[in-house]
Amino acid sequence: QVRLVEYGGGLVQPGGSLKLSCVASGISVDNSHMAWRRTVPGKENELVAFMSASGSKTYGDPVKGRVRISKDSAQNTMYLEMDKLKPEDTASYICFIGGFWGQGTQVTVSS
Repeated sequence: QVRLVEYGGGLVQPGGSLKLSCVASGISVDNSHMAWRRTVPGKENELVAFMSASGSKTYGDPVKGRVRISKDSAQNTMYLEMDKLKPEDTASYICFIGGFWGQGTQVTVSS
């Protein structure tokens, strides 16, 4: 059974940083396409970051230069590091690994 659990969300001030984790079980972070997307009620889902099974990375325009996607094979975990956070980054961040989605972790950027 595949399970993806996100950690690391919370309340952060504008300009701050967060590191989100997606801990996988039942599927390996190696040789899998992986991604983070974000959702806000009433708005379209938005791709934040994508990493192919071969390791190539793509970032959404609104976050380009401020986020980094990575993985730790030993921990079977995917990460999303976010810097210079803005109020418009407030959303539920959901991880994707190999066709499976997590439940999301809420990030709120506010002073």
